[in-house]
Amino acid sequence: MDALLVANQLAPYVTAAVGAYGTAALTRAADAGADATVSLGQRILQRLRGREESREGIDEAVQDLAAAPEDEDFQAALRAQIKRALLADAELTAEIARLLPAGGTSFTASGQGAVAVQHNSGIISTGSDATIQR
Repeated sequence: MDALLVANQLAPYVTAAVGAYGTAALTRAADAGADATVSLGQRILQRLRGREESREGIDEAVQDLAAAPEDEDFQAALRAQIKRALLADAELTAEIARLLPAGGTSFTASGQGAVAVQHNSGIISTGSDATIQR
């Protein structure tokens, strides 16, 4: 199992959990009301924190990201801590990889007018009064 690939695949889930719950994502049990992405992110964080050697770095990165969820530098710092933990523990990497949805990347759209696409070569309009001109 490639630790770097797994780290990149799971980062959106962990980021979603931190965005939804802030630092509470570190200790909060998986929330039955959370969407699948956030719930998986919570489970991944709990598993990463189970490795004593990684806990402090993961916790600090989550705290920074919780304070500024849109900050790409803090997102990257959390990804780096996740990669460090996975590179140090092949068994953990395999365990977490099994948690990820089959087929790799998944997208979640929520809220009024939300759209989730992997690739789009046309127009996406979610407004009821949208005007599209060529």
